[in-house]
Amino acid sequence: MLPEVRPHVSTALADQLDHQLDLDPHLEAAQLDVERVAGIAVVAAAHSDGYAATGHLLGLLAALPAPTKTGERFWSDRWRSSGTAYLLPVNIKAPVLRSLAGEGTALARQVLSAVDEMTPPQRVAAGEVIGQALVESDHLPDLKSQVIGELWLRDLELTAWRVLHADRRSDHPAGRKAFLDAWTSV
Repeated sequence: MLPEVRPHVSTALADQLDHQLDLDPHLEAAQLDVERVAGIAVVAAAHSDGYAATGHLLGLLAALPAPTKTGERFWSDRWRSSGTAYLLPVNIKAPVLRSLAGEGTALARQVLSAVDEMTPPQRVAAGEVIGQALVESDHLPDLKSQVIGELWLRDLELTAWRVLHADRRSDHPAGRKAFLDAWTSV
């Protein structure tokens, strides 16, 4: 499941195009030469890891039972086992919808808050519930549900971190110079 990339929603990318290439976000394609198109591709590639991580975060959530009447038992069991309501569908609906538009930071923050709130026994219990649902939906009866659930939770946590890390990176010239200076002085 990939997020839809909408340039008017992705202010970070639009800001970088304006800052790095001095391009007006409303510039018509006919006014672009090859050099500017190449510059846009470079700036977009620099932002691709954030979009990819957001897409992966959504894909992990999509692997769980849908938040419908039939998935209701899973979500209530997951809530009771983890002790956190941060990941209940009602609480993540808005961040999920924003993530589908390419803005995954709110969802990533919510995921990290949920994982941080769990105690080790709650994490194990939540992993069991999640793993059981994944084993059943993916028809993987030969795998232990606890292992699958723990791997899913780790992946969710790491992916949320990647979304936040990609969002906070700065491509500001002063930051690049400070980085270069620090490494050349070693």
